[in-house]
Amino acid sequence: MIKDIIKKYLLYFLGKYILSDERLIRLRGNLRLKRKINLDNPVYFNDKINWLKLNWYDPTAKICADKYAVRNYIQEKIGVDYLNTLYGVYDDVDKIDLSKLPNSFVLKSTHGTGEVIIVKDKNNINWTIKKKVMRKWLKRNIYWTTREWVYKDIKPQIICEKLLVDKELEDLRDYKIYCFNGEPKLIQVHMNRFNDHKRQIYDINWNLTDIKINYNTVLDKKIKKPKKLDEMLRLSEKLSEAFPFVRVDFYIVNGQIIFGELTFFPGAGFLIFEDLKKEELIGSWLELPNNKREIV
Repeated sequence: MIKDIIKKYLLYFLGKYILSDERLIRLRGNLRLKRKINLDNPVYFNDKINWLKLNWYDPTAKICADKYAVRNYIQEKIGVDYLNTLYGVYDDVDKIDLSKLPNSFVLKSTHGTGEVIIVKDKNNINWTIKKKVMRKWLKRNIYWTTREWVYKDIKPQIICEKLLVDKELEDLRDYKIYCFNGEPKLIQVHMNRFNDHKRQIYDINWNLTDIKINYNTVLDKKIKKPKKLDEMLRLSEKLSEAFPFVRVDFYIVNGQIIFGELTFFPGAGFLIFEDLKKEELIGSWLELPNNKREIV
């Protein structure tokens, strides 16, 4: 635990003050993937994602990475009905008025990844501790340790949304659709996200694959195909058509599709694949743009 904390702050210091984008990416590749990242002639999925971090730029992607600003993009592309209920947006933790919020909700940072507080009962939360956590969120810029430029200039805010609860399932499933040049290819399903986290990966015809990424995968129990799979895939095509790669996340809550987020660099380009041949296959689907553009 202490070693992880030291490594985290060391990477932040090196990334912000010493190392160039490319040197930091190569260092993180060695540490995380235990291999060299090939940025000159990338073949593996992670390598191509890191190539995009260094060579591809689209201002629309910056809007889409902002968990608040993306709502306008979603409304324009597929409609407001797919958006989760918004309760508030705050640039100061002390402006969160709990008396005006329902008993349950979710708090997230607009400019980071994995920064979520699930509130099932606001009267049973130590808000002194939670506000301290959120203040740290607002001071953090993950760009300096990941070089995910889509997050660099997002205004740090806290967004409050409805807590999604599905009456049909005890666990809310997260459907993450990997899209390559506007074409959905894989569906990663997350289960038990905050308790014994598992994931499975299906193809678009709902065949269970043997691809394993980061977490143990439940291979012996195929879950039921969601009734709205085809609709999710059509929506993913619309949302991803302008980008070389993006992961489109959805939930299905009581029969309704709810948008989650758009992710351009999954795992910051350091996902751990159990089988490198699978990573190479997925990498072959990602066609890199011919024109390199300067990030501004």
